[in-house]
Amino acid sequence: MARAAEPRDERILALLEGQERVAVGVLSARLGVSEVTIRKDLDRLARSSLVERIRGGARLRAGEEGALSVRLGHRVAAKRAVAKRAAELVSPDAVIALDSSSTGYYLALELAERDDITVVTNSLRVATQLAEHSSIELVLLGGTVRRTSSSTVGFPVELLQGFGRIDIAFLGVSALSAEQGLLERAFSEAETKRMVASVSDRVVGLFDSSKAAGFGQHGVVPPGDVERLITDEAFSAAEVEKWRALGVTVERVAIPEH
Repeated sequence: MARAAEPRDERILALLEGQERVAVGVLSARLGVSEVTIRKDLDRLARSSLVERIRGGARLRAGEEGALSVRLGHRVAAKRAVAKRAAELVSPDAVIALDSSSTGYYLALELAERDDITVVTNSLRVATQLAEHSSIELVLLGGTVRRTSSSTVGFPVELLQGFGRIDIAFLGVSALSAEQGLLERAFSEAETKRMVASVSDRVVGLFDSSKAAGFGQHGVVPPGDVERLITDEAFSAAEVEKWRALGVTVERVAIPEH
């Protein structure tokens, strides 16, 4: 994505959140730019699968394409803020893993202009986005397609072991706790993330603060194997202290005001 447009993109997504549709004229007036500029912004966001263009305006992508499409429209500002911070951890020549979480997709957008890293992913949406809009070296893990998450699952662990070590695995979660670690709702997703974590030097959990009250019955990574958590400022101080007591770095990023 073009760097100069990012702050405006975030404001557009925030204005669309929770709305059935928003007209181009309304966005133009709220953001103080021309309707021509807004249309270009919306077209770019549509190519990134973040919005759906409709007559006279746009709306966030709805759920007809599966649960991931729904999640991409929830707490957009928080997820993008988390993704921005996570992108700063990726050094030149790094090999990183991105899962099929919505925050992982926003991280992929943050990294799209890089040409000095390798991304390993089981996310069909991440792979499509980076294949079409970046020059990043890209490894898509094979397996059975899980449509609700637009991901592949069930690939053999030997596939990952043969590829070599991953520097950082960025993992989204359905829920988490300082007692159980990172958790997933679906067994197949949890199993896939465990395999990725097993060949990664560092595990970084990415999530918006609503996941503190989320539900997940399948363990992904135990607390002691998590290096860092990145979330938004609404994650409670009490939870932060629990994780820090285990030696985990916890970062709470500010959500930009719109």
